[in-house]
Amino acid sequence: MRIIVTGGAGFIGSAVVRRALAEGHRVVNVDALTYAGCLANLASVQRHPDYIFEHADIRDGAAMTRILHNHAPDAVLHLAAESHVDRSIDGPLDFVQTNVLGTATLLDAVRTWWDGRGRPADFRFHHVSTDEVFGSLGSTGFFTEDSPYAPNSPYASSKAASDHLVRSWGETYGLPVLITNCSNNYGPFHFPEKLIPVVILNALAGRPIPVYGTGENVRDWLHVEDHADALLTVLQGARPGSTYLIGGGNEVSNIDLVRRICGLLDQIVPCDAPRARLIRFVADRPGHDHRYAIDPSRLRRDLGWQARIPLQEGLERTLRWYMENETWWRPLQGRDGVGQRLGIGTAA
Repeated sequence: MRIIVTGGAGFIGSAVVRRALAEGHRVVNVDALTYAGCLANLASVQRHPDYIFEHADIRDGAAMTRILHNHAPDAVLHLAAESHVDRSIDGPLDFVQTNVLGTATLLDAVRTWWDGRGRPADFRFHHVSTDEVFGSLGSTGFFTEDSPYAPNSPYASSKAASDHLVRSWGETYGLPVLITNCSNNYGPFHFPEKLIPVVILNALAGRPIPVYGTGENVRDWLHVEDHADALLTVLQGARPGSTYLIGGGNEVSNIDLVRRICGLLDQIVPCDAPRARLIRFVADRPGHDHRYAIDPSRLRRDLGWQARIPLQEGLERTLRWYMENETWWRPLQGRDGVGQRLGIGTAA
């Protein structure tokens, strides 16, 4: 397949690009290279004969039209998005511009191009979203493909809006669309403002490790390589109009996750005192969702996919990767907002 991947220089997008190339696909990476975009994520494939980079913004309809006509894709895998909840609290309109207006602009460019090509039935537009669109769970239960939308942050609401746009382009125009909603990702090349990289890098440096509130918020963690595998499985095997939830089956509270990372680091690089001593509880994020958890049984039943990387193994692999790749993460720590407390906002 020839696949256009939007946001392919980001954390998840770059994992998809690397995986797609390894599977023999041709990939066009479309990325605006905003603060979290990093072409170093793709250093291992930048000279691959089946890889092309297009520096463009999904909000630029003319650029999207040009790229579609030049590359004639079999599929568009849409990952380009603003994705950090804390940043969405401080600057919500940036998220509306990229995640809502950008998705609508891309969809309309794709629809027009697809119509002009004779509406090929085997084309797919695959939109990658988040479980955060469903809001917050209590102590029991799971999100499913039938869960109602109830987003609680500007980020989640902007992704919910983009989900609805994609679905409507499928229903109204017949565009062959797919939607997937994933749980929290982690792994190599994770931008160093997110929880797991912050814990790893602060623990390595002996700096305080911030934990929001009491740390009892629960997340289901999905290794990014498992996610990339799932996305390509859905892209190639799902029927148009399908929606799938992708989870790792690794539920853990934030405080237990932080302690687990500290314990792993103590084993790998012993020091004078346990690194858990660095944990500091800080003011919670406004509207912080209590728990996310996914029931991925539809994906397993329909397409035979399930996550393969257990959390402990994935955390150790991730920790070792950060220890061995300082030349990647060190320059990113100087980017805007990294290392600063964002998203404090004004609590209701």
